[in-house]
Amino acid sequence: MSLIEKAAAKLKKSESLVERAAEQLKNNVVSEDNNTVSGKETFSGPVGDSNSLKASNQSVANRARVELSTDILMKNNIQTNDDIENSLTTEEFRIVKRSLLLNAFSKGESAIKNGNIVLVTSTQPNEGKTFCAVSLALSMAAERDLTVLLVDADVAKPDVLRTLGVKGDKGLIDVIENKDMDLSECLLRTNISNLSILPAGKKHKLTTELLASERMGEIIDEIARRYHDRIVIIDSPPVLASSAASVLALHVGQILFVIEAERTREEELHDAFKLIEKCKNINLLLNKARFTAGKKRFGSYYGYGYY
Repeated sequence: MSLIEKAAAKLKKSESLVERAAEQLKNNVVSEDNNTVSGKETFSGPVGDSNSLKASNQSVANRARVELSTDILMKNNIQTNDDIENSLTTEEFRIVKRSLLLNAFSKGESAIKNGNIVLVTSTQPNEGKTFCAVSLALSMAAERDLTVLLVDADVAKPDVLRTLGVKGDKGLIDVIENKDMDLSECLLRTNISNLSILPAGKKHKLTTELLASERMGEIIDEIARRYHDRIVIIDSPPVLASSAASVLALHVGQILFVIEAERTREEELHDAFKLIEKCKNINLLLNKARFTAGKKRFGSYYGYGYY
């Protein structure tokens, strides 16, 4: 065989390798597209070590999808993005979220560790924290360059799903307890494209201990850093009703503390603040404030301040 023939044969062999590589790449792209259409999500890596939140190349978990009903939301006094543009409640939550978002994505010296994780809590039950957590999540989901994860961490009284009118099964406690469970198995996608929900999961007698575990810290850190545009809203148990709130406060960058007008006592606030003082960014939200018709004005339904 001449030198020219040998060179030609070698070139043909190289082209064959390129063609096979191109075909393989094409198949991979088609496979990824099929996963996207079927609503599957692949996580890029595990949390902590290889035994936690296994995903990556091992599995692609299906995420359940739920439909948020406008009628049910309105029945529970939750304002939606389709409501009247100048709704007073909608405008108030726009004010509330703007300050939280500025803190969440601050850079340089003003950056807050886990600033994109916001804990919503109160002193006692029935002060409106779940209403505020859900309303805040929906308001933030209206942002164009943001994804929102609403987490129900009030395991003893999980009201997020009820307030939204949807059902879920596995949740946060299940993921913490079972190291072989993938977080994506518990996430609920909604008909709001950039809003997902993580239910509380099953009730457990060692809820506080699970929330204080290293595993919980790994999950929080992973949630916080996986997506640069994600904000996490955690509906926490009331501070004076459950020790779980003070444990959750260790993992978050900001707290939105709901105060019920004419009900929450000053001494309760002092006691509650001592339990969550490890978080240095506590924002106060005055809920259920009354106003007279003659003094109704923008910003009068909720008061907003800092502690």
